[in-house]
Amino acid sequence: MQLIRCALVLVGVCAFVQGGNYDYADLIRKSLLFYQAQRSGRLSGMDPLVSWRKDSALNDRGNNGEDLTGGYYDAGDFVKFGFPMAYTITMLSWGVIDYENTYSSIGALNEARAAIKWGTDYFIKAHVSANELYGQVGNGGADHSWWGRPEDMTMDRPAYKIDTGRPGSDLAAETAAAMAAASIVFRNADSNYANTLLQHARELYNFADSYRGKYSDSINDAAAFYNSYSYEDELVWGAIWLWRATNDQNYLNKATQYYNQYGIQYKTSPLSWDDKSTGASALLAKLTGGDQYKSAVQSFCDGFYYNQQKTPKGLIWYSDWGSLRQSLNAVWVCLQAADAGVKSGEYRSLGKIQLDYALGDAGRSYVVGFGNNPPSHEQHRAASCPDAPAACDWNTYNGGQSNYHVLYGALVGGPDANDYYNDVRNDYVHNEVACDYNAGFQNVLASLKANGY
Repeated sequence: MQLIRCALVLVGVCAFVQGGNYDYADLIRKSLLFYQAQRSGRLSGMDPLVSWRKDSALNDRGNNGEDLTGGYYDAGDFVKFGFPMAYTITMLSWGVIDYENTYSSIGALNEARAAIKWGTDYFIKAHVSANELYGQVGNGGADHSWWGRPEDMTMDRPAYKIDTGRPGSDLAAETAAAMAAASIVFRNADSNYANTLLQHARELYNFADSYRGKYSDSINDAAAFYNSYSYEDELVWGAIWLWRATNDQNYLNKATQYYNQYGIQYKTSPLSWDDKSTGASALLAKLTGGDQYKSAVQSFCDGFYYNQQKTPKGLIWYSDWGSLRQSLNAVWVCLQAADAGVKSGEYRSLGKIQLDYALGDAGRSYVVGFGNNPPSHEQHRAASCPDAPAACDWNTYNGGQSNYHVLYGALVGGPDANDYYNDVRNDYVHNEVACDYNAGFQNVLASLKANGY
């Protein structure tokens, strides 16, 4: 669908621009290729376009020898950070639940389920007992001091966990949300697997609620990379997802109690790996139809679309690091509001403008392997490396050559507040990729595709 947009409506002046016509279905499929490229462990079912990735980190173990292979590498590095990984799986599951018919119609449902299962299989391994969850594998400092292929790693990869003595309500509740959401994805496809996920989700949420604390206070290494601001939003978020998965009213009661107790409706940060507040408002608005939640999400979305800072070319801009991720996560929340009947046409049309900025309307694509002048120097160790046995090290990192492999579908961080972006490998603020970046992006694609855009 073509869209004529009024870019300067706030000041009463209309600058009409013809919107791009992008293949959202192709982008969804490419985003799923990116997740294949992020896989850790013994690989299977890989697309030929990602055949350059091989088995890696096959010796990942817990403190007592538990098998912790699998899961996803976080970004351009090789640490498995459980908190953003769980958020990613929750988000991907959310998109597949709401738009399963769209995934099916474009031939991507099996691949989407496989992407989710790659994460939940790992979470099952990491949840070694009711109140014990491994939340990280790999030391951030050691990992980031090395440049090369994941298949060639030789450094120690310690594992870090939460338990009753070192709690992590945010990590446990987010992982519960991921497994509860994924259980809905697999309910009709593999009921036994769905039931297993739901059992883990219940145990993890009980752990989160019973033993309070921030995971980044317990896993100190994570604090330097994914420090949590609070666990209150995850307690709400996890309860909502368990209610959606089980229809158990007790979880909804707990979600609404904590929602009010913690003032979630007043939180206005974009949905992210760290803050689920606006996502909780959107979910409750859509699932319950409650005016309180609709009002909260409308307040956020009106502020986002009409009052938030914009770049000269129209990207709604929050901060420098991962600017596209932040904008598109907010768009996703507002598309959920649209599904709940809140300014539906308006929020979808405005969301398309933000999405299409990233796809080429600003003059270039910010998605690797797609569109006009896409990134080719994104910060990503594996993609930067030539095939073995050729050397890959810091000389590769410092070289001006394009990455040797095309990391199809990866959304880079994005431009600064003035639309400036330089496709260089050493700019992790604007040019790194990450699993959480693509999750909201992929969901926005699915939503707009489902609604005829």
